[in-house]
Amino acid sequence: MTLEEARAIFANDRFATQAAGIRIDSCGLHTARCSMKITSAHLNAMGKVMGGAIYTLADYTFAVAANSEGLQWVSAQSSVNFLSAAAEGILSAEASCEHEGRNTCLYTIKISDGNNKQIAIVSAVGVRVAGNQ
Repeated sequence: MTLEEARAIFANDRFATQAAGIRIDSCGLHTARCSMKITSAHLNAMGKVMGGAIYTLADYTFAVAANSEGLQWVSAQSSVNFLSAAAEGILSAEASCEHEGRNTCLYTIKISDGNNKQIAIVSAVGVRVAGNQ
């Protein structure tokens, strides 16, 4: 899937693209890089990026990477490890495939800020959607 195709397909993920403002920067076979400019809407009561915003960035990046060969994978379980706080700038997420089987896949998504400081690491398990095998 080309970058333009991925952007067109995943524009339908309106929460990620419209509400959170996430953009696909690059994609390839089982990989993706997305970014999100931090706005006041992303901040929690302490002035730091809310965990849900970080997770949305990770989940969207997983979706783009896992579905690089067509829409067939959905997230089934994720584990988020928050490593550091962010409050401004741009967050970037990079997803890479650790394993893809017949019915399940495993991806690692690394979130970093503009200074390449790691903000979070997400492990996402996907399942193949019935009928798309």
